[in-house]
Amino acid sequence: MTDSQLIREIKDGNVEMYSTLMGRYQKKILAFVYHMLKSAKLEMLAEDISSETFYKAYRSLHSFREVDASFSTWLYTIARNTVLSELRKQKNAHQSLDDSTYIPAAPHEEAPEQRLLQSEKVTMVREAINSLPEKQRSALILREYDGMDYQEIANILGQTVSSVKSLLFRARASVKTQMESYFAEPSIMKEYEEMKLR
Repeated sequence: MTDSQLIREIKDGNVEMYSTLMGRYQKKILAFVYHMLKSAKLEMLAEDISSETFYKAYRSLHSFREVDASFSTWLYTIARNTVLSELRKQKNAHQSLDDSTYIPAAPHEEAPEQRLLQSEKVTMVREAINSLPEKQRSALILREYDGMDYQEIANILGQTVSSVKSLLFRARASVKTQMESYFAEPSIMKEYEEMKLR
């Protein structure tokens, strides 16, 4: 069933179908919320805020209209607004982020120096992204992690497509500036150039 069909079923009283709809977006929304909260060191609230997002979406489902936006765009907008509301409540919303302990595993054949460089790069990229202004960070996360197109991002952020492109340009330029010391390495420069083309 498509999202539209599920929503029609739910609106017609078949509320059990909401768990199916939730299942389609749960991991993505949780990841998005987690990334949004990291800059304020509030990752531990990600599950609660994701649950709150789905609760708010369920409560407002009767007012959802597909002519205005797709369900996923509408859901991401609710998630973003819920995160921003939480950040406003927190005193440390503007503090810098410390690193996540998660570092992707390197292939076994890599030398220890390569693994160290990789983990340093991952940490630096995370820090660079988390230091971005909120709209730039959101745009970059939605584009790079969730693979959304410019129009979807524009709808979620309440911006025009050209504004989104501008936000992404500034976000990538800022990340590049912060990563300057690593750009001497050809493999990293290649990765950055590929990111720019997306």
